[in-house]
Amino acid sequence: MITKIGQIMLYVNNQDEAVKFWTEKAGFSVISEEDNGQGMRWIEIAPTKDAETTIILHNKELIAKMQPELNLQTPSLLLFSNNLDELYKDFKEKQITVGDMVTMPSGRVFNFADSEENYFAVLEKK
Repeated sequence: MITKIGQIMLYVNNQDEAVKFWTEKAGFSVISEEDNGQGMRWIEIAPTKDAETTIILHNKELIAKMQPELNLQTPSLLLFSNNLDELYKDFKEKQITVGDMVTMPSGRVFNFADSEENYFAVLEKK
């Protein structure tokens, strides 16, 4: 029986740039970093140290060579924030590409792009 989502794999072109974006701009922290010594490196990030679900940043080119059958497209992630206005302002100040604030039946939401122009969304959850 599955009880929770543990990790989300995010395949990126430049792991160092991705870490820089997620930590310096989006406010995530590096939870762990592993390197198998044979070119396989992965970085685990999360919005908080005690987050139940984390994101693993993988090298897209290397994974494509190892497992060409995998879908390496960016997952559509919906993140939650308890202060959407402050986060929106912070992202704009950090020159993150953000979309308009939109009110949906489930609440207010906006999207943003990372350094590789992958888009994600943030929903206000109080």
